[in-house]
Amino acid sequence: MGLRQREPDWHNRPVPAFGSLAARLLIVGLGPGEKGANRTGRPFAGDVAGDLLYPALHRFGFASAPEALDKDKAANPRLRLVDVRITNAVRCLPPANKPTPAEIRACNAHLRREIAAMPRLAAILALGGISHQAVLRALHIKPASHPFGHALRYEFPAPLPTLFTSYHCSGYNWRTGRLSRESFERVFERIRAFLATKSD
Repeated sequence: MGLRQREPDWHNRPVPAFGSLAARLLIVGLGPGEKGANRTGRPFAGDVAGDLLYPALHRFGFASAPEALDKDKAANPRLRLVDVRITNAVRCLPPANKPTPAEIRACNAHLRREIAAMPRLAAILALGGISHQAVLRALHIKPASHPFGHALRYEFPAPLPTLFTSYHCSGYNWRTGRLSRESFERVFERIRAFLATKSD
């Protein structure tokens, strides 16, 4: 029995981006989590990754509240993003939480169009290596020339946005200590400082 039959009240469809196309920051995750975005219909809402991401966004002025969910465990309808948009490299729930290369390639055109549709885009934050490579491909940049690592920053010729990187804020990375709340939030501190130097 598939998820749509087993959980008919869940979103269970491609998950749209969250936030305005007029934002200056685009956050690119991996793909919807089964009990997170696949359930709620909002990126990172309802899983451990969102428990790290949304408080960081709120702390640095990118979100109106730190809670991604309401009291009924649905996507918080009162939550507003400020100057940031959240999307994923893959729009549908990947099998075993790991998208195939074919899925990543198929979704890359969506990411490319999304980036092109953001006229004020100044920075992209890639969460994890797969997202990092997807962003580079969407920008027509060879991934091998810009390896992934935590808290890196890559500058490209104008008008391309600056690329920031972070380990994915997954439960695995959090539980194993690969990523801490402090090291994750330092990335946002750098992005906020970077955006403060930019003007329209």
